[in-house]
Amino acid sequence: MLNPISNNRNYLISYLAVWIFIFAVHAFIISFFYEISIRVSVIDSAVFNALFAVIGFNLWYVIRFNLRETPSVFDLVVNHLIVAVVIIAIWMSLSYFSLIYIQSEDKPYLQFLNESLPWRAVMGIFYYLLFILFYYVILYYEDIQDKLKIESELQTLVKEAELNALKSQINPHFLFNSLNSISSLTITNPEKAQDMVIKLSDFLRYSLSHDKNETASLKEEFENLKRYLDIEKVRFGHRLNFVATVPEKCFNFEIPNMILQPLIENSIKHGVYNSTEEVMVELICTDENGFFVIEILNDYDPDAVKKVGQGIGLSNIRKRLQLIYKRQDLLETVADKMVFRAILRLPKNENHE
Repeated sequence: MLNPISNNRNYLISYLAVWIFIFAVHAFIISFFYEISIRVSVIDSAVFNALFAVIGFNLWYVIRFNLRETPSVFDLVVNHLIVAVVIIAIWMSLSYFSLIYIQSEDKPYLQFLNESLPWRAVMGIFYYLLFILFYYVILYYEDIQDKLKIESELQTLVKEAELNALKSQINPHFLFNSLNSISSLTITNPEKAQDMVIKLSDFLRYSLSHDKNETASLKEEFENLKRYLDIEKVRFGHRLNFVATVPEKCFNFEIPNMILQPLIENSIKHGVYNSTEEVMVELICTDENGFFVIEILNDYDPDAVKKVGQGIGLSNIRKRLQLIYKRQDLLETVADKMVFRAILRLPKNENHE
């Protein structure tokens, strides 16, 4: 892994700025409190601080690769003590002998250099601890980000799995009944049977296809809905009367895949199944108050025996809406006298206004 200081422009600028500040303070203290010339103070500060800046930069690799395991606290402390002793010894040795070589003729400064070795060692320990703290904070932050990323990916996979499971629950009775109708039509009306097979094939192909965004335009959904209704009309004949009121501007709106067919299926199951007369199933689309509203109405007899089915169901739709929009109030059902209403409210975004 790249050093976070060199891999991040802001870190690099901050790193250089901190060392320039330390360099200036170091030179000022030596010059002002120990009465060392400015030139010598600058050289002293430059040698000691520049060397530790380089060593500290490379200390990341020691921590990242040699101490990246999770040893016991005792082993961790021992490891750091050993590394600290080695690094500080190397730093002080290189700095000390470099300054002796540069200032070999300056006896007062050499005396000061020898006397200052203890506090320089303390300064090296302080520098080491700061680097260790900084790098461990970086490692901790990276671990947190990795865990958040993995968690987010897992949540996405779980969400996709749930959506796929919900969307793939096609009513088996619908398939069986459709195949039975096709079987009958092959004898009475072969051409209509062929047309129904094509529509059923197209319907299933659309139903089992999964968009990565789990959405489709209302136009696409409406076209697939018409295939479903054409198939159902073969079974129910004049009893199923479907009417749609959809303004042209609504057709481009993106809605969850396969969200309309279960609502229409619910209307047919609780309206048409229980009637021998014509039943009106109506779909109305409106645009209101930041929501795209789809209302599906059907005539029904509240006293009739309810049809039990294995379809996706309204509860399944609510689960999908909750997964997609993180809301639980987007589907409302109202039984008003002889009319049942399913009201779907989908939040609009800027692209759909």
